Amino acid sequence: MADTDIHLMRLALAEAEMARAIDEVPIGAVIVDASGNVIAAASNRTIADSDPTAHAEIRALRAAARHIGNYRLNGCTMYSTVEPCVMCAGALVNARVERLVFGAHDERFGAVETKFRLCDSPDLNHRVEIVSGILAAECRALMQAFFRERRN
Repeated sequence: MADTDIHLMRLALAEAEMARAIDEVPIGAVIVDASGNVIAAASNRTIADSDPTAHAEIRALRAAARHIGNYRLNGCTMYSTVEPCVMCAGALVNARVERLVFGAHDERFGAVETKFRLCDSPDLNHRVEIVSGILAAECRALMQAFFRERRN
């Protein structure tokens, strides 16, 4: 576990905390360019924006693409607190993101390692390098606390 990955996952966790503060599912995402510069950071806003596609990962991809002026994010790395869903995993492949680092696995909807392996499928024309489990306990605890509070 590289110190850089830990530092950037902490930034993604801060984004997730912002989502939690507005009663959104606490997932955060950060994108860095090939030089390691943060070019986008986002949190979930599906409820606030009445937008089913406003996942943290999608919002971060959109911001990064605007930042560099290209829909292809070659050489970029995304940090996400939770394993991306099918929609987000597909978007990572379409954007040609080089590397994905995520915290907690999503046993129900995870499309990167848990269910579908979309990001490194040999059937697709682009494969994303995957690193999982970075600060997984913290990422998982944030999600569990959020849903426990909602049930009470």
